Amino acid sequence: MIKVLIIDDDFMVAKVHAGFIQRTPGFAVVGVAHSGAQAELETARLQPDLVLLDIHLPDINGLDLMQKLRTVAPELDVLVISAAREVETVRKALRGGIVHYLIKPFSQADLQERLEHYRSAYQSLASSKEVAEQSDVNRVFGLERTDRPLPKGCSVETLKLVETALKTANGDLSAAEVAIQLGTSRVSARRYLEYLHDEGLLEVKLKYGVGRPERRYILKSA
Repeated sequence: MIKVLIIDDDFMVAKVHAGFIQRTPGFAVVGVAHSGAQAELETARLQPDLVLLDIHLPDINGLDLMQKLRTVAPELDVLVISAAREVETVRKALRGGIVHYLIKPFSQADLQERLEHYRSAYQSLASSKEVAEQSDVNRVFGLERTDRPLPKGCSVETLKLVETALKTANGDLSAAEVAIQLGTSRVSARRYLEYLHDEGLLEVKLKYGVGRPERRYILKSA
């Protein structure tokens, strides 16, 4: 569960945003703060994963507060939600390392879309894997390639068969095992598997033995 702290000087707005978050699967509001001083105390106490940060606070500018919050919670992620539209403010927020900037007023769907992206992209980098794939990085920066053409000689029909084999497998599969199931060559099977891996849909595990490590593929959990 992703723990969220809401920082907004408007009590009613904070309550509305809390409702939006609670209706988003995978997220839980652990606290609300209405000033910079309160936000520092709550961040240190609650250690949230993510803060929804308003820029206009009664005692400090939200962007200046952001640096203070990361002093007490170094791994903290920040999603700015503000009515501030000045280009320089947005630039300063981006330089500060925010995950997104959402301009008020916005709908529940707008916020949920950003939260879903945060969960799927940023949180995947906090998993147990030690090395990021290019697809992981692309996802963080919103550069998923959903329309990349299939490799030469590959077909959509066979791709679907490969995906079905992975979905019904009891664990990971090698290219050789997929080839046997589909009646194709190992080289052809691997081409489809590497395509799905590049698209960010598969994880690769290396099985060590005699000779070169065997690449084994498994669907990423949703």
